[in-house]
Amino acid sequence: MSEGFQLLARDGQARRGRLRTAHGTIETPVFMPVGTQGVVKALTPRDLFEAGAQIILGNTYHLHLRPGDALIARRGGLHAFSGWPRPILTDSGGFQVFSLADRRRLTEDGVAFSSHLDGSRHLLTPESVVDIQLNLGSDIAMVLDECPALPAPPDAIAASVGLTARWAARARAHFLQRRDGSAHGAGQMQFGIVQGGADPAQRIRSAALTREVGFDGYAIGGLSVGEPSAVMYDMVAHTAPLLPEDQPRYLMGVGTPLDLIEAVGSGIDMFDCVMPTRNARNGRLFTRHGVLNIKNAVHAEDDGPVDPACGCYACRTVSRAYLRHLFVAGEMTAGILNTVHNVFFYLDTMRRVRDAIVFGTFARFRQEFRQTFSAGALNA
Repeated sequence: MSEGFQLLARDGQARRGRLRTAHGTIETPVFMPVGTQGVVKALTPRDLFEAGAQIILGNTYHLHLRPGDALIARRGGLHAFSGWPRPILTDSGGFQVFSLADRRRLTEDGVAFSSHLDGSRHLLTPESVVDIQLNLGSDIAMVLDECPALPAPPDAIAASVGLTARWAARARAHFLQRRDGSAHGAGQMQFGIVQGGADPAQRIRSAALTREVGFDGYAIGGLSVGEPSAVMYDMVAHTAPLLPEDQPRYLMGVGTPLDLIEAVGSGIDMFDCVMPTRNARNGRLFTRHGVLNIKNAVHAEDDGPVDPACGCYACRTVSRAYLRHLFVAGEMTAGILNTVHNVFFYLDTMRRVRDAIVFGTFARFRQEFRQTFSAGALNA
C-alpha cells in the first residue's frame, strides 16, 4: 500500500485521487510534462506554475550522461539545480536504451550501451539506476525495465517479462537498503513497471510478479511503441484492474488527449508524453475541437486566439495571425507561446477530467470529448 495515495472519488473505473510526495501533493488524474534534460523544452518554472503543472518528469539516462547525477547531487539535487520546487518523477532510462537498440547490449546484469553524445561506454543496472535517481532526489523513481518493440514474438515478450521482474526485485532490495541514507532521496517513492507487450496472459504474469515484489505505485510500460490505438486501449483496460486499488497507476509515454481520456476511463491516474511540447515546436496546437496547424496560410489574417475557450497566456494575449508570423519567421518565441498553449491544454483537460469524476459526469464528458476533439479537424 502507498501511504501517500488516497482515493477520493470514483465514476465507473475512473478514479479521482491525491498523492502526497516529499515536494507537494498531486491531484490525480494528472499529466506530467516531460523535462528530459531537467527542463520542459521552451518553458521556465514560472511558465509551468502559471500553466498549472503539479509534477514534471526528468530523464535518468540523459541526466546521468550530462551533466551527471553526481554533479546534480552536489548542487543539492534536481529540484534545487533546476529551480523547480514541486514534485519530480524520474524514469529509469529503460525506454531510451530501448530506442538506442543499435548502441546497446542486454544481459542479466543490466544494459551496456554507447553514449549518443560521445560514444563512451556505460552500464545501467537495476542497482545503479536506483543510485542515480537517489542522487537526483526525485520524488518518484522508476525501476529499470526491458521494453520489447512491438510486434514481438511470444518468446521475446515472455523473456522480457521475466527479466523485468528479476530486475525489479533487485532494484527494490537496493532501494530499501539505500534510500534512508541518501542525501537527497529521503521520502522518495519507487514504482514498479508491468510489461507484457500486447499479450494479455503475459500482462497478467507481469502484474503478478511486480505486485509480489511490492512497490509504492505501479506503471504500465511497453505500450505506445507502434501498436494500433485499439490494441493499446485493450491492454490498458486489461492491465489496470490487475494493479492494487489503493496505489497510484501510471501509464508511461501516452499520449494524445483522446488516449488520456480513454485511459482514465480504465482506471489510470498518471500520464506523461512529449506530444504537447514536440507538436508545439512543429506548429501543431491542440484545441477542444482538434489540432490546428498554425503555419497554414489560412491563419495569416486571423485575429482570433488559438482556442477561444482556453485561458492560457498565449490565448489571452496574441492572435493566430501573430503566432503564424512568428512560426514562419523562425522566431524562438513561436515555440515558447505554442508550448505554453499546448501544455496548458493538456493540464486543463486533466483538471476538467478530475471535476467530471467528482461530479459523476465522466461518462458524459468522455463522450462529448470524443465527439468534439478530432485530430486533424482543424488542419486546414
